[in-house]
Amino acid sequence: MAWQGLAAEFLQVPAVTRAYTAACVLTTAAVQLELLSPFQLYFNPHLVFRKFQVWRLVTNFLFFGPLGFSFFFNILFVFRYCRMLEEGSFRGRTADFVFMFLFGGVLMTSTLTLAQLLGFLGSLFFLGQALMAMLVYVWSRRSPRVRVNFFGLFTFQAPFLPWALMGFSLLLGNSILVDLLGIAVGHIYYFLEDVFPNQPGGKRLLLTPGFLKLLLDAPAEDPNYLPLPEEQPGPHLPPPQQ
Repeated sequence: MAWQGLAAEFLQVPAVTRAYTAACVLTTAAVQLELLSPFQLYFNPHLVFRKFQVWRLVTNFLFFGPLGFSFFFNILFVFRYCRMLEEGSFRGRTADFVFMFLFGGVLMTSTLTLAQLLGFLGSLFFLGQALMAMLVYVWSRRSPRVRVNFFGLFTFQAPFLPWALMGFSLLLGNSILVDLLGIAVGHIYYFLEDVFPNQPGGKRLLLTPGFLKLLLDAPAEDPNYLPLPEEQPGPHLPPPQQ
């Protein structure tokens, strides 16, 4: 019975958050059960572009490491802030939300590819934590007056949250380069989407492709449509007798 209640609650979660969280959990479970190896999932430009292992472009965003505190910490923040964005500023705009994921993923992958080709970074990389940092950053900049309680230890304004997470990641012994990448990409998205269009002479540069809107968004109602009398709200009176 508890599982049925949990499943019903999970189905109430918005579609993108539900799909991404489930994919991350299932990928980690597959690694724990030794159905997959992390070496089949990580991002490697040589294997992607020369061996055509294109699935790595996606799977490197789905693995947060083996089961443990770090995994649960990351998946909790992914679920929480992905859901808050989808139910908040992206409410009714699923296509725009998916496009934000695509924009962030392409920019992170391109940056990492360039860094690896120039020899700045090693070859074993996962970008799920960077995507989480991007989600947190965009939410925090769109909620500047919200006060965040960080594990009951500190309370501060939302824009400081990405930096607090980066510091906590450093305490856990993780590299902060991935967090910095996510914050940088999040800032680029926020500037192009929220800041530049509101500047004198500015305009929106990130335009969601039409096919995504057709696939993911409900069709807009025609403002000139006049419903039939029987479709209008209120009591329907019978036609007058002749």
